Amino acid sequence: MPMVVVVTRDVEGRYRGFLGSVMLELSPGVYAHPRMNAGVRQRIWSVLEEWYGHLQRGSIVMTWADSAAHGGLGLSALGEPPKDIVSHDGMLLVRRLLRKG
Repeated sequence: MPMVVVVTRDVEGRYRGFLGSVMLELSPGVYAHPRMNAGVRQRIWSVLEEWYGHLQRGSIVMTWADSAAHGGLGLSALGEPPKDIVSHDGMLLVRRLLRKG
């Protein structure tokens, strides 16, 4: 059971209440749980996705250790430009798509 971290930015108070009920709020908008199983993590993400689908304000990022993911780090995001985690010369890097314009 890996550690899960959720970071929120500029979201409604309902997210803070919900995440604070299932995770420790380390700093405003930063939540962590040291040993969360995949089923609980997926249910929490489902709630966040449903709410975000209606409210569509701010951004939410969830990350966790995932040996099957590239670089060993799982990442889900709402409201952020898409990101990929890539491994390069033994380091993990975040790749974002550039906007044309």
